This record gives sequence, C-alpha cells and structure tokens, in this order.
Amino acid sequence: MKLIKQYIIAFALFSCTIGVAQQLPQFTQYMYNTISINPAYAGSREALSVVGLHRSQWVGFKGGPITQTLSVHTPLRNDRIGVGLSFIEDDLGPENFTYLYGDFSYTIPTGKIAKLAFGLKAGFTQYSLDADFRQSESLDDVIYGIEDRWTPNIGLGVYWHTNKWYLGLSSPRVLNTDKNTEQGFEALDRLSYYFTGGYVFDLSKNLKLKPAFLVKATNGAPISYDLTANFLFAEKFWLGGSYRINEQTAAIGGIVDFQISRQLRIGYAYEKPISEINDYSTGSHELLLIYEFKFLSSKLKSPRYF
Repeated sequence: MKLIKQYIIAFALFSCTIGVAQQLPQFTQYMYNTISINPAYAGSREALSVVGLHRSQWVGFKGGPITQTLSVHTPLRNDRIGVGLSFIEDDLGPENFTYLYGDFSYTIPTGKIAKLAFGLKAGFTQYSLDADFRQSESLDDVIYGIEDRWTPNIGLGVYWHTNKWYLGLSSPRVLNTDKNTEQGFEALDRLSYYFTGGYVFDLSKNLKLKPAFLVKATNGAPISYDLTANFLFAEKFWLGGSYRINEQTAAIGGIVDFQISRQLRIGYAYEKPISEINDYSTGSHELLLIYEFKFLSSKLKSPRYF
C-alpha cells in the first residue's frame, strides 16, 4: 500500500509536466534573482555579483519540487556592457530539468539617472527522468517515448531602472520547438513573459518601504501574480511579506534579509500554500546568498535595493 501511495504521488507530480513543456521555477525572492528571467539585468548591480538560491517547495510532500540556482554577472570595463552566466537545477518528482544560459546586456542612459538595458540570453535546457521511476513496469505506458535530451534556446529582455525604481519585461525562453518533434517529443520550454517592477519609498531617515511585483504569463497556463512589500531598517535589515495568486492556487509568505556587509547579503523566505496542497505540506523554504566581489566604482554610495 505504501508503494502504491508513492506511485500515486509521483504520478501526480509527473503529470504536471509530462507531455507538455516545462515552466521555469518560481521564487519568493524573485526581485533578487532577476538574472534568471531577464538577461538585461546582467551588470546592473555595478559589481561582480554572485547569487545563490535554494528552494524546497511543499516540504513534507514526497517528491515536492527542489530548485537550486547559481548566477554570476558583472559589468565590463565599458560599463554599458554586462555579461553573466546562470545555472538552474529544478527537480520535480522523478523529472529533472537543468538550465545553463549565458547573458549579455547593453545599457544606454535615458535622462540624468535612469538607464535602459537590452539583454540577450542563450544556452540550453536539459531534461532527464529518474532511472528507478523509468524502470517501473506499471508506468511503462506513461513514459513510453519520453527520452533524456537537451535543446538550445534563447531569451530576450529589457530593464529600465534608477537607484529607486525599476521596470522589466522579458521572455527567457523564446523558442518552444524541439528538434525531435518528428519523433513525437514535446518542447522542453514553454513560452513565458515576465513583467516586473518595484519602487523604494523613503519613509524616514532610517526606514524605507519597497513594494515589488511580478506578472507571469505562460502559454497554456493561467496568469500568475506575485506581490511583495519589504521594509528596510537602517540600510541593514529587510522584513516583509509576499502573496502569489493565479486561477488555480495561492500562497502567502514572509521574507527576511540581512545586509551583513557591503558585499555580503543573506535572505530567507517562507511560503505557505492556500490550496489543497496545504493539507500535505508544511510550506516552502527559500535561502538566498548574494556576494559582491568588488565594487567597480568608489563613488558608489547607496546600496543596491534590487
């Protein structure tokens, strides 16, 4: 009976993506992991920036998604050009998706303080299925024709920002046709559009408020809305909350971040689903680490808010 229950849970997760293209993973702290969805963000932090993130989703639910990301990006000596490299490992039950993409951005000034960046992302997505799941005789008919494979893709984005606000529009996976379609394979990636934005309000000398949003529109899926609001105390401590909703699910969460030093920042987010999955899960946990190896300008006085 226990084995049957495991297969039922695995099949439920597996059926979320089998036969259709995969969506990019979601994050509560999306505003600090922008490089994963928008190549125009590369180099915008004016430093060699390394961002690592780990997300365990639906903890307590066997086979729940586990996502890990690592990105590196920096402006070049010509500070209008930014380059980066982003890696995502997304495990959903028996399915495993790996994304490895390079990023390039070019920035032009739009006024005294605003900058507009255009970005290009290129790389590949790899798909694999756990061997023990594939070898299950009871699921042979379900996984027939599903093969481990990889496919190249490109992404596009624009990012308009100052030190106090930003707006971004991107499509990180433009191509959704697989080279093996003649063999019956579906595309590995879905076509998605991301619209992001945020603003920093000065409430007092030592207190700021930063609301932010992310709207995600994916081909074949309901539109998703992410809303967050964070208070910044004395330029050191962030505390806030998040809310995500689409036609099928909703979730609320809390976010806390510490600016340990000018270079090092750590963050934690907890998210609780408001749906049927709440009966089987204790929630989702997310850890964030940002390290700026070297500020490229000694004139940089204000911290980066996004």
